[in-house]
Amino acid sequence: MSPAPIDPSKLGYRPCVGVMVINREGLVWVGRRADAPDEAEGRGNWWQMPQGGIDKGEEPSAAALRELYEETSIRSATILGETPSWLRYDLPSELIGKAWGGKYRGQEQKWFAVRFIGADSEINIVPPNHQIEFDAWKWVPLSEVCELIVPFKRDVYRQVAEVFAPLATPQA
Repeated sequence: MSPAPIDPSKLGYRPCVGVMVINREGLVWVGRRADAPDEAEGRGNWWQMPQGGIDKGEEPSAAALRELYEETSIRSATILGETPSWLRYDLPSELIGKAWGGKYRGQEQKWFAVRFIGADSEINIVPPNHQIEFDAWKWVPLSEVCELIVPFKRDVYRQVAEVFAPLATPQA
């Protein structure tokens, strides 16, 4: 007998941050998700911007800079802005009860735009003492970001792109 299906309406949203990293040329950093067998958000050849959970008592802006460093080793970044509200996405039904220990139906995210002011050599997607999130990375025009992301996150990414589009411009 299979277990009863989980009712998503009984689950909350995981508090999380996301980071749009914009370089001096106005391009956006994306990393290709490492394709691990136990990937919580679904297997596939998907790219995304850095994101991660907020620790208890942690301010979202601090969480954004911490997650950025943990996933990419980037420290040479300045916060340019944040989304005015929290953005949510729901997991597809096949991932409900599996992702994040089955505790959440999706994520509620506060997004931050940061300007990367370092050299590309600073970026290390195999940082010490942290789970590897990405197996490749690249800079892309903002207009390409939404098509690279796993489909169930695209609406959030479109909202983020709209809010931060004025910031994704080349700097003198």
